[in-house]
Amino acid sequence: MADIRVPKLNNNDSEYLVVAWLVEDGKPVRAGEPVVVLETSKAADELEAEESGYLHHGAALNTWVTPGALLARITEGPQAAPAPAPAPAADAPADVPAPRDAVITEPARALIAELGITPEQVASLGLGVVRRADVERLAGTAQQEPPAVPEETDETDRHVLSRVQRAVARAVTTSHGTIPAAYTVVRFDVGPALARTKDLSRQVRRPVGLAELFVHAVATLHPTFPLFFAAVDGDGARLSDAPRVGVTFDMGEGLYVPVVRETGTLRDIADTLMRYRLAAAEGDFRERDLTGANIAVTLHTDADVVLAVPFVFPGTVCALAITSPQTELALGEDGAVTTRTVANIGLAYDHRLINGRDAALFLAALRREFE
Repeated sequence: MADIRVPKLNNNDSEYLVVAWLVEDGKPVRAGEPVVVLETSKAADELEAEESGYLHHGAALNTWVTPGALLARITEGPQAAPAPAPAPAADAPADVPAPRDAVITEPARALIAELGITPEQVASLGLGVVRRADVERLAGTAQQEPPAVPEETDETDRHVLSRVQRAVARAVTTSHGTIPAAYTVVRFDVGPALARTKDLSRQVRRPVGLAELFVHAVATLHPTFPLFFAAVDGDGARLSDAPRVGVTFDMGEGLYVPVVRETGTLRDIADTLMRYRLAAAEGDFRERDLTGANIAVTLHTDADVVLAVPFVFPGTVCALAITSPQTELALGEDGAVTTRTVANIGLAYDHRLINGRDAALFLAALRREFE
């Protein structure tokens, strides 16, 4: 007999939602087979059976579970299952009708009732299964009237943060509360590199832009600047064995920082980032995509952004900011006035481990590598 307990999936959430059982209660299961899907604030993660046998659910569908709680039990025979955790009564309003043939999870029903969202609005999502995160996205884009506020309060309007944004808020609060960050910015001449992106895209058969080039350049500095890829550990630092570069994506479904682990070639990086762009557009990440970064590259390439100061993500010591390329006048080698394309590249760093001189050396090495 083996128990499947809820693992700690990330540092941002204290509970996860059981959104799907992939193996029915009491049915046989093989070791390594996915059995359940848990939803965190930013991703959905499948858990696998570690042994073969008969699976017995220990938590009901659409309930919240905490790390360490019994999720399921695998027995040698079809024995009685452990009692499932009951769904919270507050998350199960009975007066929210399901649109068409859609299945609405109980947390989603609770939020639908709270926000006064109509069945027609839910049906407009076109989803077979409507989860709380789907309702939160709908609430942010539906331009609906805010829920009624009691007259005795001063509150006249209320915007409900999505679970993704609440996770961002927790990370930012932790960062500013625990990491003494400093910032250094250097101007890069990015024109020659941008001129090469079309040829590079043809060579690797994947889109190549500033994101791909900077991830590749940052990763190559890991052997020379190991502290920039480390984690603070008391009075010292834990060094990493390889670069794992987190890259920010915000495609309108929330801010995500998936991790590029295969950084050996530009093709590997371009392939990974292309896959992540598609996942960001759909909000379709796995938890393993979003964990394990030891440095971050934050993208701020909207046309008019010339300076951005990222926060240092908890568990890392550096975050590199890439801003929009700008055209500026410059003097050529012959003294004639010409133009060049530049971008302000900034580095936010944990001052407990890295000093200003170190940051300047890192950015200088990065500029040489990039150019």
